[in-house]
Amino acid sequence: MKKILPLAALLSALALGSCNKEYLNPSTASQQQVVTSSDGLITLCNGLQARYSAGGLLSVLYNTVAAGGLSTRELSILNVGNIEEYNLSLGAGSLTNSNGVVRNIWTQANLVKSNADLVLANVGNAPDAGTRSGIVAYASIFRALSIGTLAQYFEQIPLATQESAPFVPRVDALRNAVAQLEAAATQLAATPVSADFNAKIVPGIDLANTLQALITRYSLEAGDYDKALAAAGRVDLTKRSVFNFDDNSRNPLFETSFGNKNVFEPTNTSLGLAGALAPEAGDKRLPFLLRISPPPTTTQNLGTGFYTANSAPIPVYVPNEMLLIRAEAYARKNDVPNAVLELNKVRTSTAAAATSSTGLLLALPGAALPAYAGPLTPADVLLDILRNRYVELAFQGFRLADSRRFGRPAPGTTGAERNRNFFPYPRTERENNPSTPADPAI
Repeated sequence: MKKILPLAALLSALALGSCNKEYLNPSTASQQQVVTSSDGLITLCNGLQARYSAGGLLSVLYNTVAAGGLSTRELSILNVGNIEEYNLSLGAGSLTNSNGVVRNIWTQANLVKSNADLVLANVGNAPDAGTRSGIVAYASIFRALSIGTLAQYFEQIPLATQESAPFVPRVDALRNAVAQLEAAATQLAATPVSADFNAKIVPGIDLANTLQALITRYSLEAGDYDKALAAAGRVDLTKRSVFNFDDNSRNPLFETSFGNKNVFEPTNTSLGLAGALAPEAGDKRLPFLLRISPPPTTTQNLGTGFYTANSAPIPVYVPNEMLLIRAEAYARKNDVPNAVLELNKVRTSTAAAATSSTGLLLALPGAALPAYAGPLTPADVLLDILRNRYVELAFQGFRLADSRRFGRPAPGTTGAERNRNFFPYPRTERENNPSTPADPAI
């Protein structure tokens, strides 16, 4: 990651193309210079990862974990002086369109998306087919991650980068992202990535498997269950795909919250869950997610998971997410036997935790739980799938979208499990884009 640190400023400059004037720095490359060569395009690809994953409180990763966790009581505020996160934890009318977390999700994810589109629009300037294949795959991945993140929190999003950009429904945006991922996967399969691309791109992301994993994730969210099932079957579950960090470009969750800081922490050792959704006793995943043995002297720094050091990698996806997606897709198609079959692969797994060469966690251990023994109805099986998603994907920002998709108690209802359905559109967008839709009801 060291070599991509200077790129945040470059990406910001490229995002200002709609301004009336161009202010040129003679010591830096112009947009036209950057996108006309393979090296420039690869540099921009590295910059996509820098903006998405690094940068502490500004990173998309930090803000999506905060938003998903604080809006569902997965995470709790340690210091109400962190007013933006505190208001997010209150939700409802306390979460306004001037909230900093909401603004950062919107602006940073949209910047990554617009710069990914810039790369894709100019990829023909890379003369080598294998280098083009890598650039398209990489940019498509970060474009999809950005659209997918926005779709978790907003009812509609703009796809075009232009003045008064029109908005599209979130499901349409997800299907657009999937279509680009599919095109990239086809190109990658036909033309393997060049050695030049591999030598210059930041390591950590397995392109082929990540393309299929994101097709799986976003097809499920869009309700395209057959497509999700097919793509999940193409993911090699033995491979890992991660965002890498070091002491210069730090793991943003360790840096801000899980490493002796005072922003937020896991709500409790039950992941903020109760009743039918509470984790089962003996679940072997919990000791890797939480400091529960021995218990901490205070509640602070309760969480561990993928946020244990400045250099701890964060997975782009975990293998069992694919199995749980297959289980959910089958259940939503009323194929209960296959849903239970996939669910039990997660429940009964005794696999050891996957770690890096330095001992840092790359994937959780198996839950080592008994096979599912509940009623064989779609509703009951889906409830157990959700309980396992809440453990397997803890502190990764998915809980708000999961709560909505599974029809859990909404704001204003008895036993509400989330404090918003969707977020208001940031004030910065509303003031600059007359196409911005009305804010959603709480």
